[in-house]
Amino acid sequence: MNRTIVACLCLGLLFLLSPQFCASQDTDVIKLPPPQKEGGKPLMQALNLRQSTRGNFGPEAKLSMQTLSNLLWAANGVNRPDGHRTAPTAAGWNNIDIYVTTADGLFVYDAPQHALKVISKEDVRAISGLEGPGGGMKQDFAKTAPVSLIYVADMAKTKGMKYSGEDVGPLWSYANAAAIAENVYLFCASEGLACILRAMIDPAKVATVFKLRPDQKAILTSTIAQFKK
Repeated sequence: MNRTIVACLCLGLLFLLSPQFCASQDTDVIKLPPPQKEGGKPLMQALNLRQSTRGNFGPEAKLSMQTLSNLLWAANGVNRPDGHRTAPTAAGWNNIDIYVTTADGLFVYDAPQHALKVISKEDVRAISGLEGPGGGMKQDFAKTAPVSLIYVADMAKTKGMKYSGEDVGPLWSYANAAAIAENVYLFCASEGLACILRAMIDPAKVATVFKLRPDQKAILTSTIAQFKK
């Protein structure tokens, strides 16, 4: 083989194996630690503690990676070898993607891989807080809460589904998102976290910032934080 070609191949291999290249690849996907499936409060106690909490969030603080891992798995993680999830899904669509906003950026949860795919490193938490007249924030706690989960329905997976002649895609997608949101509520009640489910979001603004496809729609969001001490 030509020595020049061999030299080029060696240099290329060294480049691929360099720490800088590996780091840049690692930033595309963040592997979450395995979820902790033991512990927590008993179900009846968690139901008794379940509540919506707004304007009661503690000082800005990140949730630990382990807590975030547990939260996302509880929300809609894989809990069986066949790939089924912790939340039910109409017609087996699994058409709800969980977008995650934190101070570190925007991510989407990959349930089969139990990982976060990096969408952006910008802080876009405020986008899930509804703006009032004149641009004033009605839900300004979204700007500083450690985590918001935005449930985005992929309507492409529902096309053609009719029941009694009606298109059930939107209605069943809301039901799918609500099932995930209730899992989040129960997890937060079990772990002593503040949580509120919000429907007053601007899907058009979210679609622009999140770079969603036309057949994707943001429909609900859960905001999670620590209780004030």
